[in-house]
Amino acid sequence: MKANFSTDVDVLLEEEVLTKENEESHLVLFNDDVNTFEWVIECLVRYCHHDMIQAEQCAHIVHFNGKCSVKKGDLKKLKPICEVLLEKGLTVEIN
Repeated sequence: MKANFSTDVDVLLEEEVLTKENEESHLVLFNDDVNTFEWVIECLVRYCHHDMIQAEQCAHIVHFNGKCSVKKGDLKKLKPICEVLLEKGLTVEIN
């Protein structure tokens, strides 16, 4: 009996993509020498819907540790937030 390896691989790859889309991801903000605390806090409040205290705490964590997970959720939810933060000059990525 001949196995159809191509189809088996395609199914496994599709399952892997679907699994990753449903996994919880993290939006990570990185420290830079450009943006002020005030700007970072404003962006976190406006686009990540942080309250002021949470935004300030994240800004300090980024400053002292170099990075901070500022939002978690599924990839579909985080991608537009990531894009707007990048447009606003922040250094972010989704992990």
